[in-house]
Amino acid sequence: MQVHIFRGPERVFGMTADPTGANLPAQYAPWNQFKAVEMTRGVEMPGVNTSECLDDLERFGYHITDAHVRITERHLA
Repeated sequence: MQVHIFRGPERVFGMTADPTGANLPAQYAPWNQFKAVEMTRGVEMPGVNTSECLDDLERFGYHITDAHVRITERHLA
């Protein structure tokens, strides 16, 4: 799956299948396009747990990390 990675403030990163990043939470904006990568379940990548990321993309439409720690659900409280 092609995943678009966006950088937010400080060490926050958002990952989404949406190339515009329009579905990323405004709470962590502004989002700046960083790069696009091909992610495959079971194939690990530096700095991201691909299984966790792909699970979040399926469930929420995005995956958010802060300093490589998952914070996807933090804004849903």
